Amino acid sequence: MKKRVQSILEKYIKKSVVLEKPKDKSFGHFATPIAFSLAKEYRKSPMVIADELAKMFSQEDSVFESVEAIKGYVNFRLSEDFLDSYASWALKNEDEFASDEKSESILLEFVSANPTGPLHIGHARGAVIGDALSRIGKRLGYKITKEYYINDAGNQIYLLGLSIYLSGRENILKDKVEWPKEYYKGEYILDLAKKAYEVFGEAVFVDEVHIPKLSEWAKDEMMELIKSDLEEIGIEFDSFVSEKELYQKWPKVLEKLEENGAIYEKDGKIWIKSTEYGDEKDRVVVREDGRPTYLAGDIIYHDYKFQRGFDRYINIWGADHHGYIARVKAAIKFLGYDENRLEVILAQMVSLLKGGEPYKMSKRAGNFILMSDVVKEVGADALRFIFLTKKADTHLEFDVDMLKREDSSNPVYYINYAHARINSLFEKAGKTLDDVIGVKLEKLNDDAKDLMFASLLLPEVIEDAFEKRELQRVTDYLKNLAAMFHRFYNANKVIGTDYEERYLKLFAITALSIRTGLGLLGIEAKKRM
Repeated sequence: MKKRVQSILEKYIKKSVVLEKPKDKSFGHFATPIAFSLAKEYRKSPMVIADELAKMFSQEDSVFESVEAIKGYVNFRLSEDFLDSYASWALKNEDEFASDEKSESILLEFVSANPTGPLHIGHARGAVIGDALSRIGKRLGYKITKEYYINDAGNQIYLLGLSIYLSGRENILKDKVEWPKEYYKGEYILDLAKKAYEVFGEAVFVDEVHIPKLSEWAKDEMMELIKSDLEEIGIEFDSFVSEKELYQKWPKVLEKLEENGAIYEKDGKIWIKSTEYGDEKDRVVVREDGRPTYLAGDIIYHDYKFQRGFDRYINIWGADHHGYIARVKAAIKFLGYDENRLEVILAQMVSLLKGGEPYKMSKRAGNFILMSDVVKEVGADALRFIFLTKKADTHLEFDVDMLKREDSSNPVYYINYAHARINSLFEKAGKTLDDVIGVKLEKLNDDAKDLMFASLLLPEVIEDAFEKRELQRVTDYLKNLAAMFHRFYNANKVIGTDYEERYLKLFAITALSIRTGLGLLGIEAKKRM
């Protein structure tokens, strides 16, 4: 809709035109400030130019109901004919509605949780954001590859094996053990120890020499659990990359950094000159004992990413990784790539309430709230929706009891109820979409026109949401659209009136946008409730 209007305007003035949606709907559907940017070139005041443009654009009477110049802006109200034509096309081409043909390729990395325990609710937020971003991007035509980086090297994997080993000694062999300061807690560790006992026998807990074997085995077990948890909320990845396997590339990557003057030795360590590209201090990439640091793993991985030739790279990290952005971008620059092609989205933590009180931690996970526990309580759809209601870098707090309510306070229920109610209306009328798709939407009241315009705005909403990385624009749109529909339905009789078929077609457009919008969030709209 917006692009169609832009193309008409650009046909007249031969320049790109910015369109805005007026805050006051009485001004029209769209407005452009183009007169202000033309003022210097035309040597006229914006008000005069706006008046001239309004007269020019008024010739498109099949598209515009009205074109007005107001204080230098040109405001447009779309005609019923135009909106009806667009609505008919959308209903006949559901798969093409709210789609585009962007050509860029994007490597989207998200979740990448350490395979040392089940996914907690913090991981879930990044998972849902990444998956919804991918779904919307693909609808817009972007070629998106979803990737999970497995942190399966380093001390945390050894600690996993050690924790299972000690748990097995203490709980299965009934030995007295001395636990270190750092270890993994929670019932899942005991569950893994019991399973290891079944797989390997008692011998695996007799000697510390078996800890590496336990570590590798447990890491694979955790990855299977993580994949299973993600599948429960409809998330799958195109590729998984192992940090451990990538370390084979470290000598070549280190050599490249050395050739590009990126590193130096000091205090027996190897440092990267990350301060040269905006970091607050230089960072160690190789320890005194010759072992690469965690940052080295990130450098190898991003070298591997950029070698694959995507147009853009997006990482979704937890907010606690903020300090890593500058050092990783510095390394990318030193490796000879354009660091501006990497974008990092930081996902803030989540606080859960239940009945107004803090949600209890999971015994199975120790100090965390398990994602799987919340999914069991509220369902995958509610979890996905609520995690997308605020911008990623904003702290999110919600009460799980609210997501169980069957009223307007529960946005997932309220939106689904609108979609189900529309299906019910078609059934009561004994009609199908084919019966009303050819009906002309004309002589509608202002509320019906507003609902039609709002229902057709989904393409603009999802494009803005993707480009600005503000997925809450989609959830806000769906909540507002559902509210508009419910208000209209409560104020207007439908079945058995002269407007029955017109209203059913109008509602079909509303249902299409609700169904498509929810689908892009990974939620299937309900037909009955």
